[in-house]
Amino acid sequence: MFFQGNNPVHQTMHRLAMKLEEAGIPYALVGGLALNAHGHRCPTDDVNFLLNQEGYERFLKRLDHEELDPVPDRPRRFIDRDNGVPVNLLITGHYPGPGKPGPIVYPDPGDVAVIIEDIRVVDLPTLIDLKLAAGRFRDLADVVELIKIHDLDENFAERLHPALRRKYLACLEEKRSEDEHEILEGAE
Repeated sequence: MFFQGNNPVHQTMHRLAMKLEEAGIPYALVGGLALNAHGHRCPTDDVNFLLNQEGYERFLKRLDHEELDPVPDRPRRFIDRDNGVPVNLLITGHYPGPGKPGPIVYPDPGDVAVIIEDIRVVDLPTLIDLKLAAGRFRDLADVVELIKIHDLDENFAERLHPALRRKYLACLEEKRSEDEHEILEGAE
């Protein structure tokens, strides 16, 4: 029942998801809200939507002028006029993380969206791929948490991009090391 929240981030997410649905623009929620949708409760102060290029162009023509202010020099970042919540649009074909070429690009939301509580959210393998590709420490920590929550093992690596499997297995080892540490602490 995560998406039942009524804080400003949830309000922005619901309002924009509804408008994207009404406009027939394929989307998938990514970032912190997607982590929460997949069971990893973590704070977030922004809304991140994955759109394909056509959807992004349609979004710019139809949706942003009424409720969102563009951020200067950040063509895919907006601020919700009602509550100040940042909205980031991630586009199919662009690179995750710092935007430098890497092993994967953002996929088409129509190919990777699952519906969780009436909101289209990026599926778990894609979320983990994106986190691994971004590669920041907090992204890797998010992967460790998702491994714990979903009780993932080596077999899950087969569902990930081949170039990211080694990073996933390193996160799995970190999770197992943390488990051993907790067991040892509990025995004291």
